[in-house]
Amino acid sequence: QVQLVESGGGLVQPGGSLRLSCAASGSIVSIYAMGWYRQAPGKQRELVAVITSGGSTNYADSVKGRFTISRDNAKNTVYLQMNSLKPEDTAVYYCNADIRGVNRVRGGYWGQGTQVTVSS
Repeated sequence: QVQLVESGGGLVQPGGSLRLSCAASGSIVSIYAMGWYRQAPGKQRELVAVITSGGSTNYADSVKGRFTISRDNAKNTVYLQMNSLKPEDTAVYYCNADIRGVNRVRGGYWGQGTQVTVSS
């Protein structure tokens, strides 16, 4: 069984920073792409950033230059450094990972979500 556990959300003032972490655990053989999504109230879940196993990254236009995604393959962990936060960044942030388990089945897994609120 595979689990993704997120941490690092919270309340921050506009212009502030937060760092999210997501650790994968369980019966894992390989982790491919890892990413962060977010869902604001009344809106669809959207991709924020993604990083491949080789380190290539892609970002939503709305966060380019402010957010940085990175990963530590030895720790099966992906991070999202969020700087210059804006009220419109307020959302529940979800971690996603493409993982092959020991049963050789490959699939997408989601974390439970962590709330990020940007407000003065």
